[in-house]
Amino acid sequence: MGKKRKKLKGRVDKVIKPVFPTEPEKAQVSVGEGDELYREIRIENVVSDEHGEKAQLKPGAEVDVIVEADSSATMPSKLLSVPGSR
Repeated sequence: MGKKRKKLKGRVDKVIKPVFPTEPEKAQVSVGEGDELYREIRIENVVSDEHGEKAQLKPGAEVDVIVEADSSATMPSKLLSVPGSR
């Protein structure tokens, strides 16, 4: 079963230190294509490469945000079936 995805451009606005040492550090990422009130997301500040090497994001870093779903969780876009649209 395939997957459908959308890739969005983002930028790390800031890195948020945890209040308690047992909590993870967070990265606040702005996604430019998001609605005005919903552009920022906060994620645990841990990323890894294809070899499993872990790293942390820096403020100002340009990132890709990927939304991915199984094909069974999607339906044809109504935008594509509007008469006269190309």
